[in-house]
Amino acid sequence: MAGRVSETRAMIAGMSPRLDETLWRFVLVSPDTAPQLLGAAIGTFREDEGVTAIVPSGLADELGIEGPDFARVTLMVHSDLEGVGLTAAVASTLAEAGIACNMVAAFHHDHAFVPAAKGEEALSLLRDLARSAT
Repeated sequence: MAGRVSETRAMIAGMSPRLDETLWRFVLVSPDTAPQLLGAAIGTFREDEGVTAIVPSGLADELGIEGPDFARVTLMVHSDLEGVGLTAAVASTLAEAGIACNMVAAFHHDHAFVPAAKGEEALSLLRDLARSAT
């Protein structure tokens, strides 16, 4: 893909992580909540067991859907979808610090969802990782 970064070290060095102010929740979509959830979702995934949506935690609360809240750290580098190593570097760095990480790749950016209470710590660790790759 033209204009995309594909070399591992360059992806890591250029990731410029950014912490989203919104908290997010992974929820299961049911027929009665589908219009609200799918309209607000920043991501969905269909599995054999049903559809998962990533929605603002406030909306999930309004609909009575409980679950853990996640902070989203967006990696601002335009990484190649076929690039190798960025996800592994991010997940490994966070795992070494005991931070759970759910990675979501989209066309323009990769996103790391971490427990809400660990958002700032994850951001700091990923900034350090980027600096170490330059």
